[in-house]
Amino acid sequence: MVTERPRESRHKEIDAIVEARAGGVTETRDEADKYTVVGAAQRRTFANWLTPIEEHFVCHRNNIPDIDADAWTVSLTGQVEADLLMTDIREEYPTVAVAHTMECAGNGRGQHRPETGSVQWGFEAAATAFWTGTPVSSILRAHGVDSPDGKWLTAIGGDPSDDDDVFARSIPLVKAVNDCLLAYEMNGEQLPREHGYPIRLIVPGWYGVNNVKWVEELRVMDTMVVEGSLDRPGEHGFWQQKSYRIHPKGTDPDTNDTIETIDTWEQLEGAVEYPYTFDATVMSVIGTPAGESPVTPRSDGTIEVRGVAWAGDDAVDCVEVSTDGGETWDDAELFGPEYSGAWRLWRFEWEAEPGTHVLLSRATDELGRRQPARISRPDAWRDALDNNEFPWNEGGYAANAYEPNSVEVEVEIQPSE
Repeated sequence: MVTERPRESRHKEIDAIVEARAGGVTETRDEADKYTVVGAAQRRTFANWLTPIEEHFVCHRNNIPDIDADAWTVSLTGQVEADLLMTDIREEYPTVAVAHTMECAGNGRGQHRPETGSVQWGFEAAATAFWTGTPVSSILRAHGVDSPDGKWLTAIGGDPSDDDDVFARSIPLVKAVNDCLLAYEMNGEQLPREHGYPIRLIVPGWYGVNNVKWVEELRVMDTMVVEGSLDRPGEHGFWQQKSYRIHPKGTDPDTNDTIETIDTWEQLEGAVEYPYTFDATVMSVIGTPAGESPVTPRSDGTIEVRGVAWAGDDAVDCVEVSTDGGETWDDAELFGPEYSGAWRLWRFEWEAEPGTHVLLSRATDELGRRQPARISRPDAWRDALDNNEFPWNEGGYAANAYEPNSVEVEVEIQPSE
């Protein structure tokens, strides 16, 4: 059984990342003292479309494996058999780049009351980068996988566990061949060790847990990973079937071989009893002003409020901004790059008056699903969405409430000369 035991190397690893990133990231509290976690240190990260590596969050549970990239092999197993060296992956298949907003499924966990365990993220565990690598579709089709319908792809990480578990995550094969890739570069640079060097699965628009680092095996299956699915010792299904499931306190979710509804929000609405965390729910964050110091309007009396919004596999339809703590709302303008699976920039010209103001943003996706206001109490569960709340859940997953992400801004008017 997987346990959350402290990892001795965690703090040294975090210190090294923070030092190398020159203040772009900061450590986030991990109650179990197990995960290596750093998130964006400042709100301004969320005022820009592309996130520098220096400001990109990091989260992983196990130690980074000892890596010899020249000898690293990705095995294709299950309904296909092959072993691919890194040179094979780089040189024998097409190279593509995709923009992907990666968000930790636990982003917002620290906003749950009562508090849940593990990493106490606020909103800092989200980022957008360009990832370069080989399309999963090119590799699988070259090895005889023609029809993805009804099948699953399980990615297995090569990070060693000090427990009896294997880090394995399954995604529908349809998604894998549609837009996923095995990435070896990030923002035009060699993939950093903490981001999965030498190779990582990238699943555009889906929570970070599905983007398996240090990939050593891709297994084509008729089901999601369950106990006994893999040709190796250890516990196979924990990270798919137990952890990263959305459920009330004290619930032990049933194992599913497969599910018909992948969309996380549809699952929350009742399509799956205890939802899996696949595509990200609709979300927005204000990047500027950051509230760290007073701001002064421009000569025309306005202040630009700018941020980002994303919605997993779905497009962002609109973003609204409130400058009075949620009493009234105005439409923001979407602008800048528009890529499937990546966030949109938005801006709002605020005619600001002197004083203290509470700014909020809320996004709505193309299916009409809007961020709820707050996280519910634990006993609300399925009724939460109907009450403009996100359901409190034991793992603290997929939270997208807008009130916890408010920013208090002091507006000052410069005296005329």
